[in-house]
Amino acid sequence: QVQLVDSGGGLVQPGGSLRLSCAVSGRSFSGYGMGWFRQPPGKERELVAGISATGAIIYYADSVKGRFTTSGDNAKNTVFLQVTSLKPEDTAVYYCAASRSAWVKSVVTDPTKYTYWGQGTQVTVSS
Repeated sequence: QVQLVDSGGGLVQPGGSLRLSCAVSGRSFSGYGMGWFRQPPGKERELVAGISATGAIIYYADSVKGRFTTSGDNAKNTVFLQVTSLKPEDTAVYYCAASRSAWVKSVVTDPTKYTYWGQGTQVTVSS
């Protein structure tokens, strides 16, 4: 069993930055690809970033490329999502999730391919 705990969200002004964290407990997330999804109010959950188990393959949604960066720290069993140049349209609940499926784009972007989910952390971008 794997437990994921999201943290780091908050209220930030447009142009601001945050670092979201996803702490993994129960077992090492070695062997799991990790995805970051977000769900704006009234909209479907969408992938913003995904990092493979080895860290060698990383996907970003077009809407966040150049602004968001994901990374992992195996020693701390933690995955990070650095979000910068935030825009009001980035407002959403952000979730991390773990998957052991093959790390190809069609899988990475599909929420149903993830087995474990964090509880979510709210990011609100507003002046």
